[in-house]
Amino acid sequence: MSAQMNRAQSSSGWLKSYYYLRFAVSAAWVLAAVTVAKSAPPLAAVMLVAYPAWDALANYVDAQRSGGLGRNKSQLLNFVVSILTAIAVAIALGRGMAAVLAVYGVWAVVSGAFQLLTAVRRWKTSGAQWAMILSGAQSALAGLFFVKMAGGAEAIGIANVAPYAAFGAFYFLVSAVWLSVGDMLRKSRQVAS
Repeated sequence: MSAQMNRAQSSSGWLKSYYYLRFAVSAAWVLAAVTVAKSAPPLAAVMLVAYPAWDALANYVDAQRSGGLGRNKSQLLNFVVSILTAIAVAIALGRGMAAVLAVYGVWAVVSGAFQLLTAVRRWKTSGAQWAMILSGAQSALAGLFFVKMAGGAEAIGIANVAPYAAFGAFYFLVSAVWLSVGDMLRKSRQVAS
């Protein structure tokens, strides 16, 4: 029983750090997107490729810390899809922002579904998964909106992607805080007993 509790605490500690890191990177990306990058197309291009590449790296590292890619099929698939998306975004940049937004839309739908599956799998062993389930579902819906927007006539830029990344940052922060509060409550109960 003690070994199982230690494993759960170790997993919770990793997820807490992971979610805080994902929040920080996404928040920094959003800040750069709405300030500097929206008027600097070369920077915006780099950031648009970097965002799914970062997601791939984050999924890879999280899966490795959680038993490996072989045991975490949804993260393996999310890793592969995010790498392919980074490549597709780099190619789509040559066709314009509507093409980039369409790629982001498809990616948001697929990666959102994989994020949701990962959260459902973790539901029994880790807290704060309700926020990750909401995040995955909202990502999929945002992706459909991106695909629709890409076919429209309005001007598109990196600022159109920023709200999507901001919501992702929010959900990672909620999950991290939820895990932190849960840890504090558990520790205070242990001290009291």
